[in-house]
Amino acid sequence: MFGYRVPAPDEAMLISGGRRGLGGAPFRVVTGHGKFVLPVFRKVRFLTLSMCEAEVTETCVTRQGISLHVRAVIAFKVGNDHESIINAGQRFLSDQEQMSVLTGRIFAGHLRAIIGSMTVEEIVTERQKLAAEVLDTSKTEMAKIGLIVDSLQIQSIDDGATGYIDAMSAPHKAAIQRQAQIAQAQATQASVEAEQAAARKQAEYARQTAVVKAEYSAEVDRAQAQAAQAGPLAQAHAQQEVLAAQTELAQRQAKLRQQQLVAEVVKPAEAEAERVRILAAAEAQRMKIQAEAAASYDRVALDRMLIDQLPQIVKEAAGGLAGANVNVLNGADGLGEIAAGLVSQGLTILDSVRHGLNGNDSEAAKNLPQLRAGKDQTPNDGPVNLD
Repeated sequence: MFGYRVPAPDEAMLISGGRRGLGGAPFRVVTGHGKFVLPVFRKVRFLTLSMCEAEVTETCVTRQGISLHVRAVIAFKVGNDHESIINAGQRFLSDQEQMSVLTGRIFAGHLRAIIGSMTVEEIVTERQKLAAEVLDTSKTEMAKIGLIVDSLQIQSIDDGATGYIDAMSAPHKAAIQRQAQIAQAQATQASVEAEQAAARKQAEYARQTAVVKAEYSAEVDRAQAQAAQAGPLAQAHAQQEVLAAQTELAQRQAKLRQQQLVAEVVKPAEAEAERVRILAAAEAQRMKIQAEAAASYDRVALDRMLIDQLPQIVKEAAGGLAGANVNVLNGADGLGEIAAGLVSQGLTILDSVRHGLNGNDSEAAKNLPQLRAGKDQTPNDGPVNLD
């Protein structure tokens, strides 16, 4: 529609003419929507709100007096609030390219001031700290002109021909080179070890292959030898089985013949020997019994004969007292004691004879007739006289 204007999304529309803007500004600010503008009576201008860039290349002197060439890049834009748009519009609306020039000059001054308070080592190792301090010190000035800084990047720091930074980095370079050499040596050693391990594996594989081939060849040779010997071995085995069978048959025949000999010869002979032994034992037992009976009979006869001769023995013993001079002190008792002594002597003689005859019953039996015949021939020494 004629007279209706709409700003772009990254632009602010400034309308001058008519009533004043916010805070007594000479123009009204419109962003994000359109506005009807009376032709001839109103004038419209547009201020960019997009991101802008400023580059700073400055030679700065450090606290140590060493000159450094510093290159930095600043990213900035006009603030989105009405106050920032008004400030930026009043300063850069007619020449918006001046925003980058002025921003570069502002940051160059602050960069020189801050680098002058730092050492080379701090600047090189703490670039983020340098950028943060530059941003912090320039924030107020940038706000006054309606600009805000999004970022500040230190692109490069160079000391020219002084060689200070190179000298400062020399120990680190040496350490890095040493580490690189160590790493290279370790890599070389690892490579050599890997090659040696691979060689050992190849040698081990070759050895195992040779062993397997040798075992296979030996197994083939053994199988061929066994196959070549199979016929003779089978024949020899068959002959061995035949000989074993024949040997077993001969052993059985010998055992059978032995059993036959035992049944025909040994058993009858043993039976005959047993019969003869039994008969001989019976005969010996019979003769023993007869001898014991005869000895027993002769002993009884001998005892009877001795008993029969006892009175005569006592008489003969008493006859020995006929010529003796015997004094009897106690009368009839003394005579009784003498008679008892004579009888006791006779019994003693009888026992002696009996014991002597028991030692040899056969001799007693032989001498029995003589004892009987001499019973009537006992010597008589004379009568025994009693005083």
